[in-house]
Amino acid sequence: MTNPVDTFAQLQDSGEFIRRHIGPDSAQTSAMLETLKVASVAELIDRTVPAAIRCETTRALRPAISEQAALAELKSIAARNQIFKNYLGQGYYDTHVPNVILRNVLENPGWYTAYTPYQPEIAQGRLEGLLNFQQMIIDLTGMELANASMLDEGTAAAEAMAMCKRVAKKNRSDTFFVSRDVHPQTLAVVRTRAEYFGFEIVVGDPETDLANCDCFGVLLQYPGTTGQVRDLTPIIEVAHAKDALVTVAADILSLVVLKAPGEMGADIVVGTNQRFGIPMGFGGPHAAFFAFRDAYKRSAPGRIIGVSIDARGKQALRMAMQTREQHIRREKANSNICTSQVLLALMSTFYAIYHGPEGLKRIANRVHLSAKILAQGLKAQGYKLRYENFFDTLTVEVGDNQNPLIERAESRKINLRRVDKNAIGISVDETTTSSDVETLLEIFASAPHAQDLGVLESRAQQTEAIPAQCSRNSPFLTHPVFNQYHSETEMLRYLKRLESRDIALNHAMIPLGSCTMKLNATAEMIPVTWPEFSRMHPFAPIEQAAGYVQLFNELQEMLKACTGYDAISLQPNAGSQGEYAGLVVIKRYFEAKGEQREICLIPASAHGTNPASAQMAGLKVVVVGCDSEGNVDIDDLRAKVEQFGTNIAALMATYPSTHGVFEEQIREICELVHSVGAQVYIDGANMNALVGLAAPGEFGGDVSHLNLHKTFCIPHGGGGPGMGPIGVKAHLAPYLPGHPVQPIPQTDARNGTISAGPWGSASILPISWMYIRMMGAEGMKKATEYAILNANYIAKRLQDHYPVLYTGRNGFVAHECLLDLRPLKEASGISEEDIAKRLMDYGFHAPTMSFPVAGTLMIEPTESESKVELDRFCDAMIEIRREIARVESGEWPGDNNPLKHAPHSLDDVMDETWDRPYSRDVAGRPLPYLRAHKVWPSVNRIDNVYGDRNLVCSCPPIESYQ
Repeated sequence: MTNPVDTFAQLQDSGEFIRRHIGPDSAQTSAMLETLKVASVAELIDRTVPAAIRCETTRALRPAISEQAALAELKSIAARNQIFKNYLGQGYYDTHVPNVILRNVLENPGWYTAYTPYQPEIAQGRLEGLLNFQQMIIDLTGMELANASMLDEGTAAAEAMAMCKRVAKKNRSDTFFVSRDVHPQTLAVVRTRAEYFGFEIVVGDPETDLANCDCFGVLLQYPGTTGQVRDLTPIIEVAHAKDALVTVAADILSLVVLKAPGEMGADIVVGTNQRFGIPMGFGGPHAAFFAFRDAYKRSAPGRIIGVSIDARGKQALRMAMQTREQHIRREKANSNICTSQVLLALMSTFYAIYHGPEGLKRIANRVHLSAKILAQGLKAQGYKLRYENFFDTLTVEVGDNQNPLIERAESRKINLRRVDKNAIGISVDETTTSSDVETLLEIFASAPHAQDLGVLESRAQQTEAIPAQCSRNSPFLTHPVFNQYHSETEMLRYLKRLESRDIALNHAMIPLGSCTMKLNATAEMIPVTWPEFSRMHPFAPIEQAAGYVQLFNELQEMLKACTGYDAISLQPNAGSQGEYAGLVVIKRYFEAKGEQREICLIPASAHGTNPASAQMAGLKVVVVGCDSEGNVDIDDLRAKVEQFGTNIAALMATYPSTHGVFEEQIREICELVHSVGAQVYIDGANMNALVGLAAPGEFGGDVSHLNLHKTFCIPHGGGGPGMGPIGVKAHLAPYLPGHPVQPIPQTDARNGTISAGPWGSASILPISWMYIRMMGAEGMKKATEYAILNANYIAKRLQDHYPVLYTGRNGFVAHECLLDLRPLKEASGISEEDIAKRLMDYGFHAPTMSFPVAGTLMIEPTESESKVELDRFCDAMIEIRREIARVESGEWPGDNNPLKHAPHSLDDVMDETWDRPYSRDVAGRPLPYLRAHKVWPSVNRIDNVYGDRNLVCSCPPIESYQ
């Protein structure tokens, strides 16, 4: 008798991706449940997640489909985007991504799955790349220091405004002057930020209006948004005479041929690195740069990479300042920025390294010559240019012919910019060819006739469009790193050398609590580089972006189903920006009601970005205490609500709590806040423990930001990119952020603008779309269940060795657990830092250290790790505990043991004078699995104090690397 034959439909395995994404198989699941002494995953969830909040809103999601089906479906959506030739400029240009960088960085999980380099000994590759980035920016801008990237040009300019106010202490003005030739999206972001800082924005012509304006800071664009190149020196002198600081928003490619703003007297220089080999991607992600005077370094936002030494005196790199200062200074922080754009900053740096200074000059000169040839051709046709001095952008006076010319261009799949009702803007770029110039001239020709490009070029070569006082004469990128990797072979090897110094998810689990380092599946990543997504200009006519519009609409519906909210804004391009956006929405809501509320309640356990975001939104932070179990102290909250009443705008709560437990009273907390008409902000950092089981929009939240780079699979990229969309209930939907250049459906531009891109970092949104589409309702719920299962399995295996600080009512944790190391430290002298560094010897990145409680490690394994990997990590932690016992017993001296010397490099184990009381094998291969594969830290423990006392944030001489 033959077995029944499966039908074709039965053999279609729509759940295959779910099994690929979730680490434990059925046998591993059974073993883990047995360890936890629960009969099923369902029982674990029932005993962990409060019944009062259970709600499966994800049932609205479509069923899961396979990787191949999802890619095909998304490809059909992408095909609806029309890729025109864009001459729109305004800070966004087409560019060529060198293939060696495309394949070996952007498409390489060794780069895109790495975590922020808080553990520098296993992040030396990325840190070297970021130090190179700082050197590149310092050279091009002519400034003394630069940080290690910002989110976009608009938010960088807003941060510069805030920094000007912090630094210009003698200046009592609250006015910030913005040149009218600043990019409109930058002005919009600055206006929004200024409103809640209490600053007045004055927009005008700096050559005529600045002298009569009392201001603390000035923002200039260089070249101007419509292309004008002018000497900024006299303008800056006028500002400095008023004790005002000057920020210059500069085009990075133009700085190759234009005089550096620092040489003109600028105090801060910002801009975007997009032109250096980063696709436009309909608005992002793009790294922004932020350079400044050395005197202002203690007030600078973001991260600065510095040079230090390790325990052997070897040169080593680390994050020197502002590492996570918003977690330390909280509402007094300089900025709420918690992430940057590391992956994109590195790509732009590698672009500069690959081309070198001479290659960049060729590119910049070719772009400039294209603009000059075009200018000559247009003049020959009788057109007048608004500005005779330009780099790559022409503003052409066209009178009543604007609409016919725009329509003629669009008929040939070309986008030109409407500058005003009488002028058209044309911005050429690296991809502009001679045939492109001919096509543009044909469009502007009143009658069909060809112009001799050779003649036009000859005329162009004889004209100067850059004033002599604005021409660059100073050298740049002279460091050897920018002058020795110009062949693809050498570049490939350099990239590989850097990659090999880092630990990313392609080596081992990264068990960071609150950071959710889960699988970033290849199928999710593939669409990012499709030209239909990557080559779209963010300000192209929206009818050309029908594919993106469909993607946005579908993703918004998916996120609504995952959160229980009624509306989603995709604009915030980082979690910190999402927090700020959510609070601005709340402020707008109360303003519309005529209420001036100013208090933001924040639990003591909250993420540090919460209070920093609150102060940026013009709110006063009042801290609510936590009880001995790590929960919000209801009595204290009740007292604060009674004390401040209708002056409370919001409560910011993280759920599950930052302590890794589901608070049973979350509904009561929300009702208490709502009782005085205030709003509840649920921080979405821990959505990984909620999707499919509970929804913040259903249990009391009014607004949440969602870290798509955590729960929804966008990779961390070594510290960025990220995305932080916000979900809101219906009553807040009218106040979602808008955009001044590209209108966003159902929003009002008067609500303010959070990010430069209308939909934030649009080109990475396909990652989250793919994830949710391949997981479906079943998979999204299962992912949450396994995140909770994996965390509880680790907590159970480790609880006899390290105390678990907080658990829920039934003794279980949420999706992360907090190990209390304080008793161990007291007994042995071994600190949480010693354990973190020792884990590197076992091939692991450390968990989150000393947050949210000092002297702890917070572990989050995610659903993507198998039991095999969880056991490997637990084995390492248990072996480390045995090592600590040998210190406690006196077998190993307190100052001479593997933990105090960790991490161990090859320099250690190869040292001929080994004189330690433990073997080389114990140092470098303490467990058997390390004999099969070992990632050696490239440096020993780094001396932070030395680095702070000897601050060097630019590339040292090449011989110092030897």
